[in-house]
Amino acid sequence: MAAYVIFDVEIRDAERYQDFMRQVKPALDAAGARYLARGGAFKVHEGDWAPRRIVILEFPSVAAWESFYTGPVYQGLKAIRDECSSARLVCVEGL
Repeated sequence: MAAYVIFDVEIRDAERYQDFMRQVKPALDAAGARYLARGGAFKVHEGDWAPRRIVILEFPSVAAWESFYTGPVYQGLKAIRDECSSARLVCVEGL
């Protein structure tokens, strides 16, 4: 069953964030993930949520996401991401 990972990202250093993006794309491909949305226009229709940049990823399964997230490749890249941005993220299992 697919898993969907939703990020709300605040970018503090756009140049450094681009370094992260260049490196994370091949890692996501290797994990079988794909982007469904990445920083496009959005509109809040209800509630007081004020997202900055929305990223939605699809992984083959929750286990695939968790393996990717906790694995050494992403943890090294996450250190770069944490230098230049902050994020809230959730993972939800698909139907």
